[in-house]
Amino acid sequence: MSDKIDLDKIYAPSEDVVVREIEGEIVIVPLVSGIGDMEDELFTLNETGRDIWNKIDGSRTVTAAVRELAAEYEAPAGLIEDDVVGLLEELLARKMIVVKG
Repeated sequence: MSDKIDLDKIYAPSEDVVVREIEGEIVIVPLVSGIGDMEDELFTLNETGRDIWNKIDGSRTVTAAVRELAAEYEAPAGLIEDDVVGLLEELLARKMIVVKG
């Protein structure tokens, strides 16, 4: 499977992880082996990562998420897109998100 993000696809959290928000950070815990990085059993996202994670909920394309985040952060969509795609590629490579449909 390719770890490239398709801006027109919809992504969602994998069913093989548990996610909790603790003190403003998202903590992702793998439930099965082969998820994440064996050296880091927990994967955390800061406030910006949390905002991206919350948009990747299986209901919108990456492009739609980028547009929403660009409006919220009052930043250029191209800059936001680079950050979103970078994080999603890492999450996809770690099997923490999946493509919907």
